[in-house]
Amino acid sequence: MRNLFVLIICCLCVLVSCTNNEPYTLKRGINIAHWLSQSSVRGEKRDAYFTEKDVKYIASLGFDHIRIPIDEEQMFNEQGEKETEAFALLHRAIQQSIDNNLRVLVDLHILRSHHFNAAEKPLFTQESAQEAFYECWRKLSSELASYPVGMVAYELMNEPVADKPEDWNKIASRCYQVVRELEPKRVIVIGSNRWQSFNTVKDLKVPTGDPNIIISFHYYNPFLLTHYEASWTGQKNYHGPVHYPGQLLTEEELEASCPEEMKASIAGNTKQNYDKDVFRKNFKDAVDVAASYGLPVYCGEYGCLSSAPIDDRMRWHCDMEEVFEEMGIARALWCYREGKIGFGILKNEEPDNTLIEALQLSKNN
Repeated sequence: MRNLFVLIICCLCVLVSCTNNEPYTLKRGINIAHWLSQSSVRGEKRDAYFTEKDVKYIASLGFDHIRIPIDEEQMFNEQGEKETEAFALLHRAIQQSIDNNLRVLVDLHILRSHHFNAAEKPLFTQESAQEAFYECWRKLSSELASYPVGMVAYELMNEPVADKPEDWNKIASRCYQVVRELEPKRVIVIGSNRWQSFNTVKDLKVPTGDPNIIISFHYYNPFLLTHYEASWTGQKNYHGPVHYPGQLLTEEELEASCPEEMKASIAGNTKQNYDKDVFRKNFKDAVDVAASYGLPVYCGEYGCLSSAPIDDRMRWHCDMEEVFEEMGIARALWCYREGKIGFGILKNEEPDNTLIEALQLSKNN
């Protein structure tokens, strides 16, 4: 009996060792949006929003990771103290994901000092706000450092929007150092400036000689298609045609279907053409920059609203997946539950099998 006990302990040690030594790699993931980020829901409803049932379903579809956006105001009160309930939910999701062989990327999505669409962003103008940002990561590390480096990674901040690229580079560098001093081997994801745009990756500076970094960008082009009728955009009242692939809309369609007051802002779309070659060209800069550092590249968000014409939307998703695969780009779809804003593979708690098929995923339930 004693020998059997020793054997069991040895096997467990080997399993733990393997997990800890396993490299953190990403291929296809999905964002768990509007749960611990961009939501006022608390209590039982928040608790029920994302459970082990969801984790198992995501794993059954063939995803290999989830990206969990978290907001400072959900995780910490105004005195900087940890919100016990929110951290309990985060820990639960991480452990359930690990149990189901899903890697996790914890993304610090919105700070009190930085919202990607806010006019004022104290993060870039106030040292106290910068120190508060670094302190967030000290506290997050203190909570999450025990998880295997092969299963959990950190994204320093979502969609930085600095006036000058160097403003973000300096803050990202310092934040990286804060985390690296605490966790020498943890994988750190660093995104590009100006809403994590593909065309600003060239301005991003990351530390050299550290293989445990991933360079990230987001992609929602063409915006007229991916954010068709989006209520929070200037094009919300455009209900006319939009096409993919090829020319987004013709001048004739613009004249016939666009409200007069919107024509000036929408007109530029008549000169835009999108197809797989455009995706390849757009992604190449990000891939080349990452290659120059010897690092992987990751599209942490992409997606197209369900309000867009369905055939064009599905062709867009199919082509995106093909180019991602061809160029070796890991990615995470925005997002899991559709909610009020029209993204997601679950619509009214039912799988959107048309989208799932376009994404070339399994339909297992």
